[in-house]
Amino acid sequence: MTMSGRIIPALLCLFLVQGCGTIGPSTIERDRFEYSSAIAESWKEMMLLNIVKLRYGDTPMFLEVGSIVNQYTLEKQLESELTVKSGDLVGDGWLIGGSGKYSDRPTVTYSPLIGEKFSKSLLTPIPPHALIMLIQSGWDSDFILRICLSAINDLHNSSNRRMMQSRPADENFELLLSHFSAIQQAGGLGGRLIERDGKRSIVYFKQNLAQDVENRFTDVVRLLGLQPGTRQFRLVYGSTAASDMEIAMLTRSMLDIISELAQFVEIPQKDIDENRASPGAVDKSATTAEKRSRIFIKSDSDQPDDAFISVRYRNIWFYIEDTDFRSKRMFSFLLFLLSLAEGGSKGLTPILTLPAG
Repeated sequence: MTMSGRIIPALLCLFLVQGCGTIGPSTIERDRFEYSSAIAESWKEMMLLNIVKLRYGDTPMFLEVGSIVNQYTLEKQLESELTVKSGDLVGDGWLIGGSGKYSDRPTVTYSPLIGEKFSKSLLTPIPPHALIMLIQSGWDSDFILRICLSAINDLHNSSNRRMMQSRPADENFELLLSHFSAIQQAGGLGGRLIERDGKRSIVYFKQNLAQDVENRFTDVVRLLGLQPGTRQFRLVYGSTAASDMEIAMLTRSMLDIISELAQFVEIPQKDIDENRASPGAVDKSATTAEKRSRIFIKSDSDQPDDAFISVRYRNIWFYIEDTDFRSKRMFSFLLFLLSLAEGGSKGLTPILTLPAG
């Protein structure tokens, strides 16, 4: 056999050995982060779009990604032909041919938030004990309660929703938030879950606080109508406490919170004048604490060049500026709250295992 006759079988064996390798492991690092980034961006855009739609009286709709299945196929084929000629015939000849095919077939399933899931995620008020746990874990109490509370022991938060009568916050509500924040920073505010299934919990205030912090606690007792000399109180849902041993929190649902934030979307004046959208409640004289709990969404006919997130609705671009850190932080916290509201679903989705090699 000639040299060509020896080389061709060797190349064939090498090609077949390489074809036995898998492509699955090499795709994990790339696909995992790319899909994660794509899902995160789509959630942000969907949330921003629904906030804008509420100002136009449109129906909000949320779709969650149920599963992502990506199947890869790599096929190789090698054809070879060896011809050895001798005698009066001139020369030897050989021919190699090959083909390959690569396919990437992702399958993404979406589940709309409807029925019980919609009710649980968007219409159910946030449990009061969840707010106390967030505060105890380090979240600023002024920030958390200003966003998530409608009232506490008959002290009412501000509301700008047009579907309800707009009202400013009670003066004592603002004072209460200031006291809570100072007590929290001194390490004097906490909560404890007593009955996990019943979600029954208490709020407690530590003893041996500095005198200025102790004075704030005394005023908290006065503002909430609590029993003097007591350091722990039952935490219940509602606007009015049944006794001086209770702290009643009337919490907002996710739809309530989104509706409040929608009032600060910058709607083109033409749409407001033509009664296509509600006027909103942009208040430039708001305090710093109030601004922290708002998302300022701007609008433009052209797509913004430097935006944290942007969506197109009714031929108008709505966006959050990348330089507006307060709005970006509040928007991210809003997505966190939605994840918190969706937690605890019963059961698990079926698991589908596919070969990746």
